[in-house]
Amino acid sequence: MCKMINQYADKIKGQFAFFDRMIINGYFRPLLSEQTRIGYLYSMGIPLRDFTQYFKNVTDRMTERIEANANELSRPVVYLPSAKDKKENIAKNFLISDPVDNGLICVLKTLEACRTAKVVGQEGKHFLKSSFTKCLHYYLYYLDKEFGFMFVKVQTWFPFNIQVYINGRELMKHVFDANGIAYECYDNSFTDISDVAKAQELADKFDPKKLCRRLDGFARSLNPFLDTVQKAFGQGYFWCMDQCEFATDIMFKERPFLEDIYPSLVGHAFYDFSCTDVFTFMGRKPDPRFQGEAVSDYKKRPVGCRVKFKLKSNSVKMYDKCSVLRIETTINDPREFKVFGTVRHHDGSESQQWKPMGKSISNLYRYAQVSKACNQRFIDAMVDIVPVRSVQQEIGAVCSGKTVKGKRIPGFNVWAPDVLRIMEAVSDGRYLVNGFRNKDVGKTIFPDMQDAKKRSSRISRTLKKLRQHGLIKKVPRSRRYHVTSKGRRIMGTLIELYHKDYPELIAKKA
Repeated sequence: MCKMINQYADKIKGQFAFFDRMIINGYFRPLLSEQTRIGYLYSMGIPLRDFTQYFKNVTDRMTERIEANANELSRPVVYLPSAKDKKENIAKNFLISDPVDNGLICVLKTLEACRTAKVVGQEGKHFLKSSFTKCLHYYLYYLDKEFGFMFVKVQTWFPFNIQVYINGRELMKHVFDANGIAYECYDNSFTDISDVAKAQELADKFDPKKLCRRLDGFARSLNPFLDTVQKAFGQGYFWCMDQCEFATDIMFKERPFLEDIYPSLVGHAFYDFSCTDVFTFMGRKPDPRFQGEAVSDYKKRPVGCRVKFKLKSNSVKMYDKCSVLRIETTINDPREFKVFGTVRHHDGSESQQWKPMGKSISNLYRYAQVSKACNQRFIDAMVDIVPVRSVQQEIGAVCSGKTVKGKRIPGFNVWAPDVLRIMEAVSDGRYLVNGFRNKDVGKTIFPDMQDAKKRSSRISRTLKKLRQHGLIKKVPRSRRYHVTSKGRRIMGTLIELYHKDYPELIAKKA
């Protein structure tokens, strides 16, 4: 059971985890290399000099099929002069003006850059060379009974790559309907599910093979060249993941319940999480050999705030949607994740070992495993936060002072620069694992104090005061300290206020 659900059991309906956005690419693998391309042409009796004309005929057949089908269904075919036009908005406008219950919404076509091949050389010495060019691409938007609002993008020139966009939440609506599970939605998130346990069980049983069959069906209806390739090589499109988003949604009973804790979640995530935490979320250990950056990003949106942590090209983010707290892992490069499986060696032998995760759609269940684990680690790291009102009360107590064993412990002036500098120093992410010592933070807190002994003595008094207020604790039988959960709540909130909200308030008053 999720720690956060246990902590706020009276305010949360449940938790649901499944794929969100999936962008899937289809390739004719035998046509990706020069050798197999030439082999195909040779098997078909096509000289290299006839390469362009041969595939122009394939292109013409494809475009005729796509547009004829659209005309037969009385759906619009629109040419877009710019590839940057908002295709999704255009398609949704067509859906509003000329609605369909199921099937094709519209066909949009535009020129886009693509990877292809061209014939170079002189008479009798032709060969194929990989190149980039622009060709016509079709975007076919559908309202599918199983996938909901989706599109298929088709490259009309060699090697006829294809891309499919689907939304996992739309897919699960179809599954829920088929299994008698009631639900309520906001945008692409479920705000309520009648049987959360059964819903999650169905999501966990999702079969990528069934998805492949549907993708093959789309490809076969659009590309007449598919049958030719299958006869020549015994295989059709190879489907692989281009981008995959996997979201864990914590459904609160009411929006105000989420609003009460969300500012603390944002503050804790953005100001307290460190590079070490980002590695941990992604299931990795910090490595000095790591080439790249761990980046945190904070963005205000009309509906709320979004916090995002990026490790190279993969990321995990948190945002709110109505009464849903969403944690979402996005995988662009699966090779950054390791999975345990069979490795085939050059000598023909096999062994079981850890290996980089591949892009093949057959690895979709692994995408789910690593993303779900990543989301859960992030959620578990947020369990120490408390609602804003409670943090305010705790800050008030720290400011007011306290009495311990008959001795008065003075409070902190939390807006004093020295105090904020102390809090930032001990909250540094470098000390999350092993803790910090007196000398680790001394130079940061008192940079102008040259006398090391005097500085150490003053630091000791400061640390003692932090301990007395329960903001830090001493590691037994050592000289190291850790920030407590209470300390992270209070100091994280104060640091956030000082660096973000306080300057904004001053600017407004000015």
